[in-house]
Amino acid sequence: MIFRISTGRAGSAEDADRYATFLDTTVLPELRALPGHRGACLLRRELDLLIVTRWESLDAIRAFAGEDIERAVFEPEAQRLLPSRDEQVKLYELVLSRSHPQ
Repeated sequence: MIFRISTGRAGSAEDADRYATFLDTTVLPELRALPGHRGACLLRRELDLLIVTRWESLDAIRAFAGEDIERAVFEPEAQRLLPSRDEQVKLYELVLSRSHPQ
């Protein structure tokens, strides 16, 4: 599994909240329809956001992002809500994952 990590900074706390809603209601439903997409999460620290998407393979990411798989993809509404954002993403391969029983 490949983790694709994007970062951005919202213009305000309200914009950070709006971005979370936009991600949940618009972006994630579109991503779920893509072959090889395996989920996502959003982490927040005040105005800073970390968007983590999970992918089956580099080919699945390429089908989503194009040949430059490390280029960030932000829709116009996301660009408005996150005026400061990295144009490059980081890719990490999952090596080990453990869960603790409840």
